[in-house]
Amino acid sequence: MACFEYGETELAYLRSRDARLAEAIDAIGHVEREVDGDLFSSVMHHIIGQQISTKAQATIWARMCGRLGEVTPASVLACGRDGLQGLGMTFRKADYLLDFAERVESGAFDLDAVAAMSDEDAIAALSQLKGIGRWTAEMILLFCLQRPDVLAYDDLAIQRGMRMLYHHRKITPQLFAKYRRRYSPYGSVASLYLWAIAGGAVPGMRDWAPRRPAASTPRRDREARA
Repeated sequence: MACFEYGETELAYLRSRDARLAEAIDAIGHVEREVDGDLFSSVMHHIIGQQISTKAQATIWARMCGRLGEVTPASVLACGRDGLQGLGMTFRKADYLLDFAERVESGAFDLDAVAAMSDEDAIAALSQLKGIGRWTAEMILLFCLQRPDVLAYDDLAIQRGMRMLYHHRKITPQLFAKYRRRYSPYGSVASLYLWAIAGGAVPGMRDWAPRRPAASTPRRDREARA
């Protein structure tokens, strides 16, 4: 599997723009993140992976490949709703996959045209698909199309990485816009390092978000952490 491509040009630029990020880059070293160069399979992957673990996503995808052989619009349509659901996904996700496969098969959704669009136009086109919102579209731009300047505000780990790096208690839209301008045109590489920071790649960094008292934590949040 290929990895997102970047090198010293992007790193030197980010180092020159941000001293704290420069220190983190030097501490972490090269970050490798796998990419999927096929837009059809990338969209399928992202729909399958919504609201489930990476391990569960990989399991379902392996089952799909085993069942369908080659994952194409035609093979997905031939599998049908019940067949897809039998691989371990919800009926709703199965419907999303079938709708996408039908659009590609019929020519209503032109994969090549989307790949050639500007970032915002590609995000708008992908967001018209069932099950795809802006954040998912941005992830497809980064991890499939390898667009160089993707920094997703709705990504909670990106916000966490920013809080840890810059000691902010909260990342407001205004703060985010400031950092996005600072990183541009290499926001995608900055994203890789912010994700690494959020995951604990730099010892000693902590999240500066205010801590909620345990008694006031909503039940849904407690269950999500369990």
